[in-house]
Amino acid sequence: MSAHDISKPLTGRVAVVTGASSGLGEASAEHLAELGAKVAVLARRTDRLDDLVARIAKNGGAALALPVDVTDPEALLAAADRVAAELGGTDLLFNNAGVMLPSPIEELRTDLWQRQIDLNVKGLMNAIGAFTPQLIAAAAERGVADLINTSSIGARNIFPTFAVYCGTKAFVTHLSTNLRVELGPKNVRVTSLEPGIVGTELQTHVTDAGALEWLDGARRSMEFLEAGDIARTVGFIATLPPRVNIQQVTVMPTGQPS
Repeated sequence: MSAHDISKPLTGRVAVVTGASSGLGEASAEHLAELGAKVAVLARRTDRLDDLVARIAKNGGAALALPVDVTDPEALLAAADRVAAELGGTDLLFNNAGVMLPSPIEELRTDLWQRQIDLNVKGLMNAIGAFTPQLIAAAAERGVADLINTSSIGARNIFPTFAVYCGTKAFVTHLSTNLRVELGPKNVRVTSLEPGIVGTELQTHVTDAGALEWLDGARRSMEFLEAGDIARTVGFIATLPPRVNIQQVTVMPTGQPS
């Protein structure tokens, strides 16, 4: 194997990243491109996607910006068609778009509940619906494809005021485990990625005073993960031999107990 092959182990692969305008998605898209994949970046903010594609191109990579809201299933199907036409069939989906909007349950913030369910559950499923046919086809042709779903340690742990968010992430983890049964025999690896606290834009969406106070205290007491830490984890998962499927991976800040 040449040095070029070693440094670009994802050459020939086509990756789709949702929630790519910031945080984990943005960092992962850049890293997957560095590893040689052609990357389609999906999010709502066109300007952020254009900047990301420009940076990837400047670094010698190839990327396609697709402004899309993952809560719109028809828009995602159209995006999938464009990826197939312009980059080739998707063989890696980093299903990452999500939002965290904690609130005490007794406040009955049904608007926040619905937003989290729409994005974290329905949006996730819309992306799976749009891209799974391409993953299966790519796996049949190339021997491997990857579906990596962003969950959270909230899928397993207890955080007051985060009940709805944690519930949506428990869905992601349990769904991923079940999808392995269906897709594993077709050479599509399914991974549930469960990060602890990562310093990203996600926290800026929080409006609940109690949750903000908790996050501020956590930030003072430990060093948060960085988006690049998760990006490298995504790259590691995708570059494993086809026989290896990491079913679930939990990535924690060293100082975060649970």
